[in-house]
Amino acid sequence: MTIARFPFLPQTMLDHFWDNDLTDRSSANYSRTNTSLPAVNIKETEDDFTIEVAAPGMKKDDFEINYDNGRLTISSERTEEDTDNYNRREFSYQSFCRSFEIEDNVINNEKIKAKYNDGILYITLPKREEIKPKPARQIAIS
Repeated sequence: MTIARFPFLPQTMLDHFWDNDLTDRSSANYSRTNTSLPAVNIKETEDDFTIEVAAPGMKKDDFEINYDNGRLTISSERTEEDTDNYNRREFSYQSFCRSFEIEDNVINNEKIKAKYNDGILYITLPKREEIKPKPARQIAIS
């Protein structure tokens, strides 16, 4: 990449901009503990909750999902292979761990399912029948 030099900016200011953390994407989306924090979406329907975890480049065997006493934990331990000679490397497969507190009386934890497709891990948490919305009941007038 060629960096253009602009005459209206002092050299040190421009150099500082290019060296700044704001333009350094190598540490984006990482915590201070050197683990990644994958982006997560959570959707709710009448029947279930779905957690979508953005994890491109992973394989389904790279994930571990546990549910224990109201805590859903999603983790991965994949490591990078340094066999190639890269000029720049932005892909990162550091380990990650995300946990979610879920009320045990809300979901049917025996029917939790997960699938990995097109770089997204989908975890479906079915709601218990007793908390699903019920249709309005018509009351007969006598």
